[in-house]
Amino acid sequence: MILPHVVIDSLTAEQARTWREHFAPEAGGRNPGIEEGIWRRTQDPRNAEQSGWSEDDNGRRRIVHYRLHYGIDRSRPTDRLVMDELYLYVSWLAPADEIAAHRDDLEKWLSEGRWKATGDDATWRRGDLYATVTEYDIHPQDDRADRDTPAGFRSIDVVLQSVDYRLPRASRNLPWDVLADGMRVKEQRGTPEYADDLSGLLDHLPFVVEAGCGTSIEAGVPPLHWLHEVYRVTARQGNDLTQGYAFTMAPAQDILVKEVLTDTARKVDDMVSMFRRLLEAEPTEAHRILKALHDAGHAVGPVATHNFDRLLARAGLPEAFMRRYDEKTPHMDYPKEAKALLVIGLHADRRDVQKRAREQGLKVFFLDTEGVTEHGVHKEYLIEGARAGDTVVRSEAIPALRRLAELLKIEC
Repeated sequence: MILPHVVIDSLTAEQARTWREHFAPEAGGRNPGIEEGIWRRTQDPRNAEQSGWSEDDNGRRRIVHYRLHYGIDRSRPTDRLVMDELYLYVSWLAPADEIAAHRDDLEKWLSEGRWKATGDDATWRRGDLYATVTEYDIHPQDDRADRDTPAGFRSIDVVLQSVDYRLPRASRNLPWDVLADGMRVKEQRGTPEYADDLSGLLDHLPFVVEAGCGTSIEAGVPPLHWLHEVYRVTARQGNDLTQGYAFTMAPAQDILVKEVLTDTARKVDDMVSMFRRLLEAEPTEAHRILKALHDAGHAVGPVATHNFDRLLARAGLPEAFMRRYDEKTPHMDYPKEAKALLVIGLHADRRDVQKRAREQGLKVFFLDTEGVTEHGVHKEYLIEGARAGDTVVRSEAIPALRRLAELLKIEC
């Protein structure tokens, strides 16, 4: 495995400009050129259907944390987008016999993938990557948090990282700090009103926008749940997609680690494909209409967004980045003149943007299909926290925003 790993072999002039203007490190510490994800899955009575929790089978845990650092390689005649630093961490807590069996699997996968022992019993190397395997009777992070380990359970950690990579302690602790915050409690859906279009917004101008992944999907960026498949966070229950997905909760099911150890280059290319797609994507008509509405004064303030594709910024809109892994709520500026919040393609109010809007007297409108199509199968996917007094328009973003612009006599 050779780093840097090529993501786009030859950037166009426009893609190179996009990188310079929108993916360089920002003042305040955020670096849009780092892709990061965290999943922590535990067994709990509240998630029994997905986690397999029962009185006789409980206490399992899986944590996945990854950080991919991207940059521009200018050593060739044309600039290349590359992933030059990689960190992947997978931690299991499970019955001791399953951990022992998983360790045997890891040894087999390391051999199949031609990883070479370094002389340290816990570390192997393949090209520019290190793999480290560590077992614990009591995980140091559980000891740190004074968290009990179930009787008969052990932990095992697998870390894959580029040779010279050093992850700051705060970043190493981040998934465990997220774990300590506990499960996210789902919102209780109320009884919103439904409307055919966004004409109701005309009585509540100007409005603030919150954008989820709906507009990004229309631009060709994969939905965030697609990453669940890349990092094997969930497993399909049966062959019928309507049966939903279950958490990956047993070490023997850990296809992710097997893939990355036995077919490293292919799996790494799988991991970087999200970033490749988002840099290849372009703002859509929906983004351009939002920019026109903002320029006309009908939309005000920054757009609250959970997306890391920078499509809103690339369309000329100010962004308020909401995506976080802890339970802290980022600041969101609501201009005094705002009378409504328009939420586009977002399922749950994880950062309390809608809650704070209601507290300030803003009426909430949702623009959402309330469904998701996977592999040609459409499933209902209701907005989690829509309330009485809210209005839901079931539509894709482009036609609904186009109609709103017509009603406001805005040329786009």
